[in-house]
Amino acid sequence: MKQPKLPQAIANSILRNIAAGKIKVGSHLKTQSVADEFGVSRSPVRVALEALEGQKALRRELNKGYYVTSDALKIAAEMDLAVDYRDMDGAYDQFVNDWLNDRIPNEMTETSLRKRYDVTRSRANSIMFRAVHEGWAERKPGYGWRLREVAKTEEAFNQIYRFRLLIEPAALLEPGFTLDQKAVARLREDQEEVLHIDASDIKKFDQLERGSQFHAELARMSGNLMFHFGVIRANKMRRLLEYRAPIDKDRFVVECTEHLEILDLVEAGEMTEASFKMRIHLDGALKYKRQSIPFGKN
Repeated sequence: MKQPKLPQAIANSILRNIAAGKIKVGSHLKTQSVADEFGVSRSPVRVALEALEGQKALRRELNKGYYVTSDALKIAAEMDLAVDYRDMDGAYDQFVNDWLNDRIPNEMTETSLRKRYDVTRSRANSIMFRAVHEGWAERKPGYGWRLREVAKTEEAFNQIYRFRLLIEPAALLEPGFTLDQKAVARLREDQEEVLHIDASDIKKFDQLERGSQFHAELARMSGNLMFHFGVIRANKMRRLLEYRAPIDKDRFVVECTEHLEILDLVEAGEMTEASFKMRIHLDGALKYKRQSIPFGKN
């Protein structure tokens, strides 16, 4: 029997975190903690954890809960962990536009979401799971969700990029920068994949994820938590406006090529050159997006 989409998305997210090393083998996964992280009730989390147990990625201990098994890494590596959001793009896009244009309050309930967008309970929860996953919504204690502040205007977007232009090149020059070779290999594989796929196969969500992960991982290697958290927060705040940019295969190729050039410099230990290249890359991205994003339009 096919697993429901929300539990499947949660299970895939857990496996992605295991593959990325954010969840370690032997870690204890508590149902309520996972529910809080994803901003959902415990019901879909239970289904997700049971499914992962069935795949041998988790083991269940009586009266204790679930633990990550040594097989989880192999399972994560072999699975296609893409989150399939195609069936709710219309309602989700409308939800995004309503938030960007201040047409909805900063607190929403399942009932208000279902009524406004004429969706089922399951679909309403899937929409909110995606918003939580992308970092612009959070589960309220008790009932409902709170929508976080994001960049909604061209000036706010410019401010985010000016902030990135300050911290991301500097992160590469941190004295504590430590190269994570496994992470670099994953980033390189992600970027090279775009160069070899047909334009019709490129999904905007996937490409934004690739870019965000690239910049966040390099900031993490700086060893400076402030740089790392700053990049993560900037990525979350700019994401919704960047959804409005059209899919441009040529631009994706430019971005991925520049990402690979930065990785080459970092691996060679040429950090000053890598920092300079990062600044040029971000400046070019800002100039392109200023022209391509329809700021202030529905």
